[in-house]
Amino acid sequence: MNRLLANSVLRRCVMNGGRSMTGEHVVQSPEFTAAAVFSFRPFDLSVMVADQDFGSFQWRRMMCSAAEPAAKAPAVKQADAGAAKKEGEDQVAVSSYWGISRSKITREDGTEWPWNCFMPWDTYESNLSIDLSKHHVPKNFVDKFAFRTVKLMRIPTDIFFKRRYGCRAMMLETVAAVPGMVGGMLLHLRSLRKFQQSGGWIKALLEEAENERMHLMTMVELVKPKWYERLLVLTVQGVFFNAFFVIYVSSPKLAHRIVGYLEEEAVHSYTEFLKDIESGAIENVPAPAIAIDYWRLPKDSTLKDVITVIRADEAHHRDVNHFASDIHFQGKELRDAPAPVGYH
Repeated sequence: MNRLLANSVLRRCVMNGGRSMTGEHVVQSPEFTAAAVFSFRPFDLSVMVADQDFGSFQWRRMMCSAAEPAAKAPAVKQADAGAAKKEGEDQVAVSSYWGISRSKITREDGTEWPWNCFMPWDTYESNLSIDLSKHHVPKNFVDKFAFRTVKLMRIPTDIFFKRRYGCRAMMLETVAAVPGMVGGMLLHLRSLRKFQQSGGWIKALLEEAENERMHLMTMVELVKPKWYERLLVLTVQGVFFNAFFVIYVSSPKLAHRIVGYLEEEAVHSYTEFLKDIESGAIENVPAPAIAIDYWRLPKDSTLKDVITVIRADEAHHRDVNHFASDIHFQGKELRDAPAPVGYH
């Protein structure tokens, strides 16, 4: 079969639409070369296409006009790897076929920006003048249920962590970063289903989730979690995410009220954290570099400064979620009220 197909192609090359060709032209013809090579290859339909004129088959040329580059010698590969590695750094720059690369970003003082998890335009200064004493007094069944649920959740935390506020804060942030992501995700899907704008609330809730995650990244720099604490985080996150998902689908006003009371507890916990720092029970160590860049803190900032700005963030999240719950209690949707975008 292979030989018959090759002969057919050779015959078409010689005839060339009714015109005869010299032997030299036949040898130099690409079709001749392809046919000659083909005669020694096994039959493969993947390299054949139907001839639209005569119903026979003709050789398919390569889809790409450029030839494949030859394999690089080991010395060349090593040279390329050495060029990809940035001078003075331990990390190797990842090259991409798709041309995706980060442009050079610098700080205000001209030094190179060291973080990939956030950019200079994501940084901000916390509002330290925010009222820390605000409290939403439970007025109805939903408020009381949310308030007592949060108080119940605090009992095992107090028993397990006691006054180890570093580990306590780490656990708190793994939980606090969940509601914003769940709420933003569900509002995003609702916007797609109903072809409606969200009024900026998707962005506001996702900003909250990202801010809480950055709290966690900061606390991890200060507190190294043990294996059983990591296991506890895994368990708590799995339970809390699914429970909060069901609550938000069932009653967004209850979900936001629960988060509001959780943030009130966070403000209280960080206040106690600061008391232990001031009393000397917890060492006031230098602030991590990630916290200095994220909150635009002075270079000589300490742990006390970091906890102070985190507490201000939690107070802001408290106000946002109680406000969102109040919107639902008034019989409106979140998109009917302006979202508090731009704080973070």
